[in-house]
Amino acid sequence: MTYILPVFVLIIVIIGFIKGVACFDSFVKGAKDGAVTIIKLVPSLIGLIVAIGVFRDSGILEFLVDFASPVLKKIGINGEIFPLVLIRPVSGSASLATLRDIMTKCGADSYEARTACVMMGSTETIFYTMAVYTEKTKIRKLPGVLPAALTANFISAISAGIVCMFL
Repeated sequence: MTYILPVFVLIIVIIGFIKGVACFDSFVKGAKDGAVTIIKLVPSLIGLIVAIGVFRDSGILEFLVDFASPVLKKIGINGEIFPLVLIRPVSGSASLATLRDIMTKCGADSYEARTACVMMGSTETIFYTMAVYTEKTKIRKLPGVLPAALTANFISAISAGIVCMFL
């Protein structure tokens, strides 16, 4: 298993050599393009990080969890998991920290931890992904994409709760 990545890179280089592609030049060009993209994304990422910090530290998250808990328990989402439902579309690293908190509080083999793990695998960091793609493609108007993505994310979270009830 430790040789998969080097073998994969070697296959790419061999195919590139056979097709006459300047592999190193292509790699350098791609690395330059990636660095430019990262620099363009820094303001958006800083804004997301600050917003998540304010959201978690202000008490709004706890208020939303307390407010929505009675309804969410009926569809299989515990109050312990709801912060992950709210944070996952915004930030992958914040959702990992939330997952760690869930596992620490409830135990690694608990229903909450299993549901949170399934949610992590079946949902996406929507706002980050949209920021990356809209910055790269210069598309500024995406009608209907955000509501559809958030709806799909919420359905995935509910499905994770339902599926984990049977496990």
